[in-house]
Amino acid sequence: MASGNAQVEGQASLFGDEDRLAASPRARAAELNRLLNIYAYRYYALDDPVVTDAEFDRLLRELHAIEELHPELVSPDSYTQRVGGYVSDQFEPVRHAQRMYSIDDAMNLAELDEWLARTDEALGSTPEHPVAYTCELKIDGLGVALTYRDAQFVRAATRGDGTTGENVTANVLTIKDVPHALAPEGLASVADAGLGHSVEVRGEVYMPKHSFVRLNEGADAAGREPFANPRNAAAGSLRQKDPKVTAHRDLETFIYAVADEAPLSVTTQWQFLQWLRACGFSVNPNAARCTSAHEVHDFCARALAHREELDYDIDGVVVKVDSFAGQEALGFTARAPRWAIAFKFPPEEKRTVLREIRIQVGRTGVLTPVAEFDPVLVAGSTIARATLHNIDEVRRKNVRVGDTIVVHKAGDVIPEVVGPVLELRPADSVDFEMPALCPSCGSPVVREEGEVAYRCVSIDCPAQAHERLCHWVSRKAMDIDGLGDELIGKLVAAGLVSDVADFYDRLTATALAGCPTGRVSVAGDDILVGKTIAAKVMEQVEQSRRAGLARVLFGLGIRHVGEQVARSIAREFGSMGALMEADEERIAAVEGVGPKIAHSVREFLSVPENLSVIERLREARVSLEEQRSADEPAQTLSGLTFVLTGTLERHKRDEAKAALQAFGAKVSGSVSKKTSYVIAGAAAGSKLTKAQQLGVPVLDEDALEQILATGEVPGGEDDE
Repeated sequence: MASGNAQVEGQASLFGDEDRLAASPRARAAELNRLLNIYAYRYYALDDPVVTDAEFDRLLRELHAIEELHPELVSPDSYTQRVGGYVSDQFEPVRHAQRMYSIDDAMNLAELDEWLARTDEALGSTPEHPVAYTCELKIDGLGVALTYRDAQFVRAATRGDGTTGENVTANVLTIKDVPHALAPEGLASVADAGLGHSVEVRGEVYMPKHSFVRLNEGADAAGREPFANPRNAAAGSLRQKDPKVTAHRDLETFIYAVADEAPLSVTTQWQFLQWLRACGFSVNPNAARCTSAHEVHDFCARALAHREELDYDIDGVVVKVDSFAGQEALGFTARAPRWAIAFKFPPEEKRTVLREIRIQVGRTGVLTPVAEFDPVLVAGSTIARATLHNIDEVRRKNVRVGDTIVVHKAGDVIPEVVGPVLELRPADSVDFEMPALCPSCGSPVVREEGEVAYRCVSIDCPAQAHERLCHWVSRKAMDIDGLGDELIGKLVAAGLVSDVADFYDRLTATALAGCPTGRVSVAGDDILVGKTIAAKVMEQVEQSRRAGLARVLFGLGIRHVGEQVARSIAREFGSMGALMEADEERIAAVEGVGPKIAHSVREFLSVPENLSVIERLREARVSLEEQRSADEPAQTLSGLTFVLTGTLERHKRDEAKAALQAFGAKVSGSVSKKTSYVIAGAAAGSKLTKAQQLGVPVLDEDALEQILATGEVPGGEDDE
């Protein structure tokens, strides 16, 4: 689920606290849910993945494992209880006839066999009457639902969040293999079964490999960034506001499911695929009906062996119980059918030669080794570099300059070095060593005890300065659109910007307009920033002055301070001035912070150069206060922790949670001695019992009504 190498240092900081969190299942589950939601949003809503599929699956599996051991941590808003996907506000929302689910994954044959054995047992499989399975290729595209009324195509929607999708009818109409009317051959088999007024079929929109290559070849000429892979290209093309753009993107479909099979005169998935073909839909020809694990294995092996011969990307095989009656008997979990599983393929691997291990210096001074190798085509695009993360990883993979190496794309997205082909290793190769001096500024490099990373300690390091500037303007920090990596490099080279305060007290539209963009025209001349673009960028700079304390804290790049920590600190202290007066112990007391992060914050605020930048930001009218909209309620419930349990008759659980959080409360999924109040609806179970055992005050839905209306707990002071 990721593209490029820009996230190397950021990922290290995201996962650096796993050991601390592992000691608290509740904290780790909350962190996993936070990460999964961020990564899913980037993948589904923005078509801009930041982690691999494998890493995403690893986190989801860890969350499943924690919730299995601690069922009290399962809540309706846990990622394990939802379908992946998002609904953007760019298109009209469409409610699906029935929910579109995700599919659980089997990462190896052992897990696939466990699922097959479990399913066989549940459905009473015998040698005389074995359970049949339909095996289909898992297309790496974008899920879509097509609705036909009276046999005529009327609407198309993306999967969205599973319940509601985005109306992309106009764009899907431009896809050549989508029938505008169901063919008579297909209708003939359902006329007596009561097709009725509408039927909703589901499938995948994808971009063929040859179309993807052609699209990316024209990226520079069109003035846009190339797509990371065909799946992202298909998603981006389908979500175009102008259908004419979609029409030129050569999208295609494979249809394989139906919202409700009851009106159809078919009883199995295999029969249904034939019906789809008869209706005129594009159905993948690579499918098989299997009656044993051996046959399923053979299909998966053939699909993997011939994967590269296909003109579209696949990342596995979907195995389904063939009988619709069997599917109904097995049912669904909160997010996936029990009658289907996706066997995921290992990523495609290629050989190439490692020419150099280059050191990249990040914004916090971390030195990251990056492999530079001969360009090679992998999973639809050419790659020539991949991060090696740190020296321990270099040692573990045992790679040396000059090696013939195996590379792949983790999750079919992120370039990764698998390891060397040892029999081809040159006789004169030597182990790679981290430099003693920073390659950017020449300052000493240190490796602190207990840390993996080597770090440049100079605050004047130009490489760090460049990365800090890029981080400051990023979407989750100050969100200054138009200032990209290359342009910032040109601004630094021109002496216009050297630290983040320079964006506000030195940079002007006039100076920006004459700066090279980093791109070159067909004639070989530098393309300069135009006056119109310069004015728009400065408008973004002006708007960022009001971003608020949380974004400033995150944007400053303080070590260990991520988005959530920055928000917690901003909410607790309210202003930079109050934070600067706080000692380390006071900062550590903020929920979610702790001694390690507090030390980092206090250390950052003790450096004179950092204080100078903060003072210049203040003088430049950059808000160093916590931002709260005019209609945001006062934080009257700050410091209180609520637990919701049972059935609420007047509120949806997630709406009540959001309303409590808007008043500053924390809403937890489990009861402990630290719980302030439990709000119990009808049929409340073990959480209510535990609250009574611990003496935690219990409120009913009437009390919840008063809290949401006033922001105050009825009789709260007495209860406390």
